[in-house]
Amino acid sequence: GGGLTQADAAAGIRAALNNGVSHAISTIGVKDGFLLNNLIRIPLPQRLKNIQGSLSRFGLSGPLDTLETQLNRGAEAAVPQARKIFVDAISSMSISDAVGIVRGGDNAATDYLKGRTFTPLTGLFTPIMTTALEQAGAIKTLDNLTASLKSIPLAPQLGADAKDDLIRHGVQWGLDGMFVYIAKEEAAIRANPAKRTSEILRKVFG
Repeated sequence: GGGLTQADAAAGIRAALNNGVSHAISTIGVKDGFLLNNLIRIPLPQRLKNIQGSLSRFGLSGPLDTLETQLNRGAEAAVPQARKIFVDAISSMSISDAVGIVRGGDNAATDYLKGRTFTPLTGLFTPIMTTALEQAGAIKTLDNLTASLKSIPLAPQLGADAKDDLIRHGVQWGLDGMFVYIAKEEAAIRANPAKRTSEILRKVFG
């Protein structure tokens, strides 16, 4: 209604999502954006978390605590590098569902984007996260931890896939963190006129 065309709807959805990406990157793609954020802080993968819990009782969890910090630092560094991946995914969205998304719930556009792009985004984001974890020192810490556990009798051992598990875990949580903040911005645009900072946003969501 109100002269809103499908093209308008698509443009508004894309603008809202692009705003969400910018909001996410500026919020979590910075130092402590993950580490000190209780909403999206990344824990260690479950097997490493179990070992961390066991060793912490004896004051020996230091290397795993360091690894957890480095994992979050890696995500903070990787997120800004993912901007183009998200922008490309948004620009390639079909307009066929645009009107329904505009009329949908608070996070309809974010849910649409996540449902259709999470798998390809995972593939594109993985090398970015791998490099970020290497630069943060997480991969070296994990290698050192694996070697040290081998020398301790009865200590739980890490398999050969521990590194891949850490990277996959970082990728999933990193992308989830992005979508949490894209969704928050979409909901704000729908609810708060002050967040509609462009003509197309005011036209579509006003």
